[in-house]
Amino acid sequence: MRKAAGRQRRAAVVLPPAGGYCGRRRIGPAQWGRGYSRALPVAARYSGNDVKVDFLMARTTASGEGRKATIKDVAKLAGVSPSAVTIAVHDKPGVSSKTKERILQAARDLGWSPNQAAQSLSGRAVHTVGLAIARPARMLGLEPFYMEFISGIESVLSRHSCSLLLRLVEPEEEIEVQRGWWQGNRINGSILVDLRTDDPRIPVLSGIGLPAVVVGHPSLAGPFTSVWTDDAAATAEAVQYLAALGHRRIARVSGPEELGHSAIRSKAFGETAQQLGLTARTVVADFSADQGSRACRSLLLSPERPTAIVFDNDLMAVTALGVIAEFGLSVPHDLSVLAWDDSLLCQLTRPTLSAMQHDIFSFGADVTETLFDVMAHREAVSHAAQVPSLVPRGSTAPPPAGQRR
Repeated sequence: MRKAAGRQRRAAVVLPPAGGYCGRRRIGPAQWGRGYSRALPVAARYSGNDVKVDFLMARTTASGEGRKATIKDVAKLAGVSPSAVTIAVHDKPGVSSKTKERILQAARDLGWSPNQAAQSLSGRAVHTVGLAIARPARMLGLEPFYMEFISGIESVLSRHSCSLLLRLVEPEEEIEVQRGWWQGNRINGSILVDLRTDDPRIPVLSGIGLPAVVVGHPSLAGPFTSVWTDDAAATAEAVQYLAALGHRRIARVSGPEELGHSAIRSKAFGETAQQLGLTARTVVADFSADQGSRACRSLLLSPERPTAIVFDNDLMAVTALGVIAEFGLSVPHDLSVLAWDDSLLCQLTRPTLSAMQHDIFSFGADVTETLFDVMAHREAVSHAAQVPSLVPRGSTAPPPAGQRR
């Protein structure tokens, strides 16, 4: 054996007299400086007195630095077109079994595999699911709902070796974010949250063919499959519970009124209160501690101060306890407080907060399983996950005797 002729880069490589083979391609000494700088002998074949050694070649750039093999390298080595490589690696009809094996062998020899975006387009693998949330970053970290919801999502994605692409957005920019993800082959599907009444995302994203599941009532989802909690039934239960305790003046601090689930809860809150002969009022906030505090103060300063307040999330309810103390009032003797979305926060306060409870972790997992059905073109049926149930704790009690009528 002798050293290869031509320009050597980084390492001396020994070739047999007959040359080396990269896959089925023979690489002779004269070709040694043309991009093939290193070789690993992987097998020896004997033909009479001639010994042929198979080498696994590593291609380099002109600067001598190694680079990853590309689909064009595989096509050149196998003697086919790049489109034939795509067909073969994705197991599509269009090339013979012999050609396919030659292509796959070339890919193995070069250490090449299709990138994730290409695999996604082939329909054979799912790698990334998108989730855009219109929340400030600091607030998202404080809101237990989304932490539990994302945990449920991840429990399913991990089983599928899939990743979550999370983006915090302004509401008006989400359409372009989702469009860019989908058309840029960065995601295989998306979870759409915080649906608005006549949400502009629905016609645009359905129009570009984005596979998605809506977290919200079917009336908000357009052609998309939806998974939701029955907000109307849960709201009615909360109002009925407060009425049974003897409350006649109740209030609610809601999330943004343009959100679809806020509208559903507001309608159920008003209708149930009217049916029971209660005085009811809703003040709009944004789920944040600051606006929850302001809304609570405005209710406590009103001439007809309520004896019970329902908050649309746990964060606002916990913050309200401090505001109520500022007014020299006690919970639950002077004012009852009930939170939506039971969490550890509700159980750490004193008194502990009564809350509407549902399994948010399982809800996130259910949504994600449904999205996998959508992405795999299996039958995916819109369905209600569960109805939140009321968990009475120390923050609710009958109102003072003089305020029960």
